[in-house]
Amino acid sequence: MAYKTLILGASYGSLLGTKLAMAGHDVTLVCREATAALINSEGTEVRIKFKGEDAHRAIRSTDLPGKIDACTPEQADPAQYDMVALAMQEPQYGAHSIRTLLMRVALAGVPCLSIMNMPPLPYLKRIPGLEAEGLEAAFTEPRVWDRFDPDLVTLCSPDPQAFRPPEEGANILHVGLPTNFKAALFGKDEHNQMLRRMEADIAAVRLDGHDVPVKLRAHESIFVPLAKWSMLLTGNYRCVTMDGVQPIRDAVHGDIEKSRSIYAYVDEIARKLGADPADQVPFEKYAKAAESLLKPSSAARAIDGGAPVIERVDRVVQVIGRQLGVPNSDVDAVVATIDARLSRNEVRAA
Repeated sequence: MAYKTLILGASYGSLLGTKLAMAGHDVTLVCREATAALINSEGTEVRIKFKGEDAHRAIRSTDLPGKIDACTPEQADPAQYDMVALAMQEPQYGAHSIRTLLMRVALAGVPCLSIMNMPPLPYLKRIPGLEAEGLEAAFTEPRVWDRFDPDLVTLCSPDPQAFRPPEEGANILHVGLPTNFKAALFGKDEHNQMLRRMEADIAAVRLDGHDVPVKLRAHESIFVPLAKWSMLLTGNYRCVTMDGVQPIRDAVHGDIEKSRSIYAYVDEIARKLGADPADQVPFEKYAKAAESLLKPSSAARAIDGGAPVIERVDRVVQVIGRQLGVPNSDVDAVVATIDARLSRNEVRAA
């Protein structure tokens, strides 16, 4: 059985979309009109390096068994799909066209799989003992999530690193680190059956006899996606400095002991919420992977480009730490730096 998935966001979303289409499922990417026209005319291209190979392979949607097309937010009808994937940066959900689309998604009762770094508020409401209402200040537009049933919303740890080459078309994505999407289960069995079917179908795909990197992995624990938070606070957000930006590698390895300390603190926050150490990624494994991350994070690039708002997982972690009675001065410093740079951008944009 082929499923139909509506993916909000054609950049990072095209990676998940390509994996689903390789497994024979159909995908519609929601994006701007010009990008949608390009995708519908030429298809998408995702470049991934296979294990043991030196060069990236180009995987084109026009060659896949499943179909990938695109539409604008106004054209999307969520009720026609089996699943919705959320792949935009969190501030984008406040735009009128996306906000009204989210309203239609919630009313349609379609299960939503988020591959954002920022955890959707309905997902956070599923974590026992967490005061989700106290986290609303970290969101650009928290009210867009009010109509969602928390049982219908789950989160992936979006570990694959990918970016659009700025000199090429908006239908091309380059995967720098081909790791897996690790998804917590939904609150309802019927949707978990679909998630596990997608997982199995993606795992079975071979290209020229080779295993294809970037899998979808479904996990029983709701806390598995929180493993990404340690990486974000240790690397991605620390790419931002008061004077500019730096690669993730330098943010992590410039002061490895401070990095280790921040990583351990965020891991401990997740464990206080209920995560098992088995749900988490060892610091040494992350630090090794960071050696190959030679570009600043997307959040850092956005700030350096003048953005007045970005996804604020750093604030989410800071607030949760305070809720649990364990604030952290290093996390406070990261938040303060991001706040200062965003305030500066806001003044310039006024």
